[in-house]
Amino acid sequence: MKTPDPAFLKNLQNQIEKKLKEQEISFLEYWKQHLDRIAAMRPEGIAALQLEIKKVSEMMANRVKILKKQ
Repeated sequence: MKTPDPAFLKNLQNQIEKKLKEQEISFLEYWKQHLDRIAAMRPEGIAALQLEIKKVSEMMANRVKILKKQ
């Protein structure tokens, strides 16, 4: 059985790390956009702010559920 080429493995590892980093950046930018929208709002009270935070939390929970199914 032939052993994998160390240079190939290093290249593959670098590609995987790059892809994971890009996905993490995309993830953070997406949720930051939602939080920035909430921060820019002028809610009329704490209840309105709590409602918006709850909506974002539910969106995140739904996304996690979808990703776990895949």
